[in-house]
Amino acid sequence: MSRIAARFGALREQGRKALIPYITAGDPQPDVTVPLMHALVEAGADLLELGVPFSDPMADGPVIQAACERALKHHVSLTQVLGMVRRFRETDDQTPVVLMGYLNPIEVMGYAKFASAAHDAGVDGVLTVDLPPEEAHELVDSLKASQLDPIFLAAPTSDDERLRRMAECGSGFLYYVSFKGVTGANRLDIKSVQQKLAQIRANTNLPVGVGFGISDAESAAQVAEFADAVVVGSALVKRIAALANRPEDIAGQAPAIIAEMRRAMDDVAVTAVR
Repeated sequence: MSRIAARFGALREQGRKALIPYITAGDPQPDVTVPLMHALVEAGADLLELGVPFSDPMADGPVIQAACERALKHHVSLTQVLGMVRRFRETDDQTPVVLMGYLNPIEVMGYAKFASAAHDAGVDGVLTVDLPPEEAHELVDSLKASQLDPIFLAAPTSDDERLRRMAECGSGFLYYVSFKGVTGANRLDIKSVQQKLAQIRANTNLPVGVGFGISDAESAAQVAEFADAVVVGSALVKRIAALANRPEDIAGQAPAIIAEMRRAMDDVAVTAVR
């Protein structure tokens, strides 16, 4: 059983939902990333989503675009990101780590070589934003051969056929993008997300995480009432950006938003049990 499946199984037994923070590897400088990963786990993160810096992150809004630019100033590469995961694994062999990014760096490295290197570093899953399931067979085969979970993005426009294809190709969990557009926008419509998750669950048994538009503890708790996981990216990356000139303070201060969300999500779980 993969670390991702084991973590979702454990949370299900506890009646809790997964909290998955996203950070861009190397933002604002490379030596911040591993301490920040550990700090996020201490603050209540159940899985970590580590963004691979890319020069043209088309699905991301200005907040994460700027994070990629800060990381790329230090020439952070896919190989260096894998090195960060390897260092994280020196003291944490339990928390699942998902790489999130774009296909080009993986293609440059080569699918099989990447999958093998990612597995050896301690990566658990890979989400490639710009690779649809219809074109993912070669990468999916390489990932599964290296015991990595391929994770796909579902959108408000995804129909039953597309959802079934994602379920067939993917594993670990399915990431639902809560609205049309890029990361960082504030357009979360709880009712429409809840309705879409009912359709998604009719087509897959995978856990479903919801991301985009979750900006605070209140919205995290609302989504946790019906989703299996809450993914937070831009809200956390904004806090990192505000501390970019004081990188030594990031691990100590930025995870506070994750701790706030964790408390709010657990309060929802306790109320549901009662």
